[in-house]
Amino acid sequence: MAITKKERQERLRRRIRKKIKGTPERPRLCVFRSNKHIYAQIIDDTKGITLAAASSRIAYINNQKLTKTQKSAEVGKIIAERALKKGIIKVVFDRNKYKYHGRVKALAEAARNNGLIF
Repeated sequence: MAITKKERQERLRRRIRKKIKGTPERPRLCVFRSNKHIYAQIIDDTKGITLAAASSRIAYINNQKLTKTQKSAEVGKIIAERALKKGIIKVVFDRNKYKYHGRVKALAEAARNNGLIF
């Protein structure tokens, strides 16, 4: 029986998540990418809470004429600023089921350039 796309993606997600855990010292920077938007959250897995979040659905980003990759870089910049305000410097990057390429890479590099360490 053939493996469906969703099953393959779920396997990838589980394989990545068994190696990555967000702790209070190094929370997890989780990325979700849809066809139109990109979302980023900083999560403490021990308490199960979101410490900071950003997305491309913010009016400031959404109203500009930018490509999806440029919007992702803006989200990376915003998530880094919000994390630094809360005193979070080091994070663990969780790319979810996505390749480290394109929009995910743009978000990660923008977050690094604005002060996050991972």
